[in-house]
Amino acid sequence: MSIQAPEAPQRGYAPGGKDNGVVKSKGTVNLPRPDGSEPVSHRARKPEWLKVRAPGGPNYLRLQSLMRSQGLHTVCEEAHCPNIGECWESGTATFIILGDVCTRACKYCAVAHGLPTELDLDEPRRVADSVEAMGLEHAVITSVNRDELADGGAQVFADTIREIHRRVPGCSVEVLTPDFRGNEEAVRTVVEAKPEIFAHNVDTVERLMKPVRPGARYWRSISVLGAIKRMDPAMLTKSAIIIGMG
Repeated sequence: MSIQAPEAPQRGYAPGGKDNGVVKSKGTVNLPRPDGSEPVSHRARKPEWLKVRAPGGPNYLRLQSLMRSQGLHTVCEEAHCPNIGECWESGTATFIILGDVCTRACKYCAVAHGLPTELDLDEPRRVADSVEAMGLEHAVITSVNRDELADGGAQVFADTIREIHRRVPGCSVEVLTPDFRGNEEAVRTVVEAKPEIFAHNVDTVERLMKPVRPGARYWRSISVLGAIKRMDPAMLTKSAIIIGMG
């Protein structure tokens, strides 16, 4: 049974309405600004080129209904991606597994932070159901961090990969995983499930890692990417970095 997230009077980002854990505040962050410039206010008027239309087309509504009926989450919704209307209208979405509450508190991320209370072992089947219903040729799976689990949720990743391959043989699978706290056995669990692409994002430079990703370590992320290649040199790996944080 889910625990209702309490009100969060403390400062910082703490969204409500989550059904897989108790939400806590992420606190606030002040990035170092060597040039002494002031940050742009969140309430500042945005340029026209940065704005997008509100979603609501027929394909968007179809995918929204599918996700609700299957009890699934997407990074598109949880991370408040502004491109959700365009992507969902074209019939694509990125699944986020292991719930909707993350044990990390990355300051740039809109996914809720707190204490997860559930582990849904039936989730891989429902993700594969949805991949099949959407007619996907390439499925992208990411997750929240689950640092309270011994394997960080690696087994659920592996089960999801295998279930998609079993149900939709022509569909390639790309996973974007957490760092599993550097646990190489957890990394191996995912590698042995044979995703077509194994991604892990560094997200920022070493200088900014502590203020914006307090639960992560730059060289831990680098070591995860190295471990994947060591375990399976032929596996395609990916990483990404966010620009503009300082």
